[in-house]
Amino acid sequence: MRTFPLALAAALATTLLLTGCDDDKTGGDDVKNADRKSGSACALGDMGVEVGAGAAPAAGDTGTVTVTLTNKGAQCTLKGFPGVDLLFEDGTTSVSPDEGAKAQSLILGKGGTTSFTITYVRGEAGSAESLDVHKASFTLPGDTNTAHELRWTYGEVARTAGTQASVSGFETSGD
Repeated sequence: MRTFPLALAAALATTLLLTGCDDDKTGGDDVKNADRKSGSACALGDMGVEVGAGAAPAAGDTGTVTVTLTNKGAQCTLKGFPGVDLLFEDGTTSVSPDEGAKAQSLILGKGGTTSFTITYVRGEAGSAESLDVHKASFTLPGDTNTAHELRWTYGEVARTAGTQASVSGFETSGD
């Protein structure tokens, strides 16, 4: 399996995140959070969402999709991992947390940002060993009834010995 060196993949993901953000955005200044206590679980409806990718160029390469969330509501808490599903024609598969990753608690103030990254191995187009993913959806811990869907335009995902994708925990962003 060919993979990018980690530094190159991180640099590419950062560059694409800053220059090639998707139009997938939710939330707004008119967010209704009056019923939500400050410090409670973050609600997806209170988040602005931006997506950037370092797509894997060929089968066997590793790619990343970074989702950045901006809290437009009251201070809230993220405890655990985002729930990520990959949707393809014949079904859905859940993405597991990165091996060895530990869930942590993150307090996100109004205007605060965080991100998580979906890492995947690109599959071979048309192969029985690949999932032809068209969408990905994610939920936040404590708000699992509300999902955000994004178009998956990053190629097939390898599935030898299970789906070759994982999701990071929430990372702090900004100051």
